[in-house]
Amino acid sequence: MTISSSLAAGVSGLNANAANLATIADNIANSSTYGYKRVETDFNSIVIAGSTATQYSAGGVVSSTRRLIDEQAPLISTSNPTDIAISGRGMIPVTTATSVANDNGEVPLYLMTTGSFYPDENGVLTNESGMVLMGWPADPDGTVPPYPRDTVDGLEPVQVDLNQYAGDPTTRMTLGVNLPASETEAGSTGEAQVLSVEYFGNMGTSETLNITFTPTVPDDGSSNEWTMTISDSASGGDVVGEYVLTFDDSRENGGTLLSVTTVEGGDYDPATGTLDLSVGGGPIELEIGQLGDPNGLTQLSDSFAPVSINKNGSPVGNLVAVEIDENGYVHAIYDVGFTRTIYQIPLVDVPNPNGLIALSNQTYQVSPDSGPFFLWDAGDGPTGEIVGYAREESATDVAAELTQLIQTQRAYSSNAKVIQTVDEMLQETTNIKR
Repeated sequence: MTISSSLAAGVSGLNANAANLATIADNIANSSTYGYKRVETDFNSIVIAGSTATQYSAGGVVSSTRRLIDEQAPLISTSNPTDIAISGRGMIPVTTATSVANDNGEVPLYLMTTGSFYPDENGVLTNESGMVLMGWPADPDGTVPPYPRDTVDGLEPVQVDLNQYAGDPTTRMTLGVNLPASETEAGSTGEAQVLSVEYFGNMGTSETLNITFTPTVPDDGSSNEWTMTISDSASGGDVVGEYVLTFDDSRENGGTLLSVTTVEGGDYDPATGTLDLSVGGGPIELEIGQLGDPNGLTQLSDSFAPVSINKNGSPVGNLVAVEIDENGYVHAIYDVGFTRTIYQIPLVDVPNPNGLIALSNQTYQVSPDSGPFFLWDAGDGPTGEIVGYAREESATDVAAELTQLIQTQRAYSSNAKVIQTVDEMLQETTNIKR
């Protein structure tokens, strides 16, 4: 009987709009929840097989819900450097603090689009809901080795307390020194020129390279030749390098290096203008300039002038801050001025973000509907960049939800009216017998 189908259709309408009301309530309740992705209800009609133009049976409606995980909300700035969000596609890899505490090798992968992370008592970056930020650890020199991209192997909790006290050894030094041309002429005093340069060893100690330039004095004319001897305080004052430097006296390249002959120590590389020194504080690449380069060692005029001496490295320092850049690199910043890369946070991407399994606290898990995950460098491939000092707002538009609430209320009332009307009609049918 078609009147009975009308009753069933009205009931299905009540159920569908009740489900819609639940999603609206959830969206409005989370309008201030960072990283919340709104839920949308879809309605689909049901057609009863066998219905004809002369005898129609109402099928009603069925509702389905979906969470719009790929819908990005606006980002807002914060004062915490380890508040992070993503400007574009991709998600942050996290795991639970419980699994990290168990330390049984089982680290489940969860995903978030934004998070506010602070060091816990062990220095592990954790948010208020107990989710731990994951990343690839960097080598001591700050480089991140290659890791597999389709598995969580290599991902570790980002822990910053391990880097509280660190040194930055000197690995490269550049000398820009002018030697007096007059000292290589016949009759000169042949006085050696001495230069001391501080560097920082592998153990964070301050060491010194003592560089002595001794001119070759000819019987007549000019030799344009110097012997450079390098001794190292960390090696007990031993000589770690000795080189014969010859300078060009032509009009085109006058005063620049013409040749470098190795007597002792690492060889001179004419392509880069560097010497590889093995000193007690660790290997150092000393740049003296390429042949014909006026920016390295020169021989001009009658004055000894250390024009520029540049080196990397710094003494041991205390960790004062941790920041995350747009490529996901976690930098430890020390009070002596140097910065070290300690982790890289990849971004996780799946073919269908809306197919992820939604969990509490704005976290998600990979599912068969989402497809397999892949770990990208932030800003590479389809992924966006990581934004520090920022969080993603809720994707809820309160005005739109309230408008939808009014429509849902009217639709629910209308379906209730259908049921009431069917009840009255059935009552009339019952009263025919009277």
